Amino acid sequence: MTDKSTTNPRSPAVTVAAAAIAAFAGLTTLWVTVTLFQSRGVPMEQAVAASRACAHHAYQSEREACMTQWLAESRANWRTSAAR
Repeated sequence: MTDKSTTNPRSPAVTVAAAAIAAFAGLTTLWVTVTLFQSRGVPMEQAVAASRACAHHAYQSEREACMTQWLAESRANWRTSAAR
């Protein structure tokens, strides 16, 4: 039995190209994930602020109505300030 290993090592250019493509794909995935979380964080931040502003209401229905009104007012204020 002859055990000859005849694997040809790849050229360094192929290794470097594969590493560059993998790094690009990884960084692109990271960038997309961070961008997605940042864009989705703004509504959650507003909801938390509305929840804190309406915490004094005892009943859930009153609290939800207060939060809805607070969010509508804050969005209206944001639009008018952005339009200037």
